[in-house]
Amino acid sequence: MTDDTNTGGTSKEGAEPTGGPQSSAEQGGADVAAHRAAGGMRPVEGEPEQAVDTGRDADAVPEGGTRLAPTRTRRGMFGVSDSGDTSGFGGLRLPGYAPAPAERPFGGWFDDVADELAAALVERKIPRGALQQVTVDRGEITFYVQRERIRDVCRTLRDDDGLRFELCSSVSGVDYGVDVEQRLHVVYHLLSMTYRRRIRLEVALDVDDPHLPSVVEVYPTADWHERETWDMFGIVFDGHPALTRILMPDDWDGHPQRKDYPLGGIPVEYKGAEIPPSG
Repeated sequence: MTDDTNTGGTSKEGAEPTGGPQSSAEQGGADVAAHRAAGGMRPVEGEPEQAVDTGRDADAVPEGGTRLAPTRTRRGMFGVSDSGDTSGFGGLRLPGYAPAPAERPFGGWFDDVADELAAALVERKIPRGALQQVTVDRGEITFYVQRERIRDVCRTLRDDDGLRFELCSSVSGVDYGVDVEQRLHVVYHLLSMTYRRRIRLEVALDVDDPHLPSVVEVYPTADWHERETWDMFGIVFDGHPALTRILMPDDWDGHPQRKDYPLGGIPVEYKGAEIPPSG
């Protein structure tokens, strides 16, 4: 029998109602009071976030709190500002959501993975700045990675005995819009079949310089994913074996999932018709 007393939203099984604190929370990780009680320290924006001493080399600790998070406020379903928005979401107003750097302890196996990764990077003489931030949000851990080091970090995650993230299951892009610095993000979902763990990597890019190294040589499954991300967002994966369009025609102008791409009025070449602009 279902509980009909939950009137806060429509989330599955009423576990976390729509519109609850998770919808616009500004804190990352577990409950703040729990972090404080366990000795967690609040990260300062623009400053390295120091983790608790684990007995390893202090330089092995990942730094965080250095990434400028997107703050673009969402308005309307498709950014339409007049009455032409027939989606029913024309009046939608949501605050910008960007999880803050998580505080130690992260909880569960997240701390083990963060410490093992940091130690493995030091062992491979990869600078600690390769990890720009650690965020825990909605039960997932995300490592924000310096773009020049994404391939090194992926290889470390794959090959280190204590990590063994053997599979890259997804590479995708995000465009936070023209009002956000480093508006283009690339997101990687990695799976450890050995330890049955999933993590996310994220890289932030400037729209004027949307380049980062391809990880196909580390994760062959990223081949078509990187091609689709290039096709839709114009993100250039340097070193990709064949970075060509995968969804749009080869001579298509622009990248359709960028926020500054027109929503309509685009000729449909195989019929000579024109898609009317939304709104």
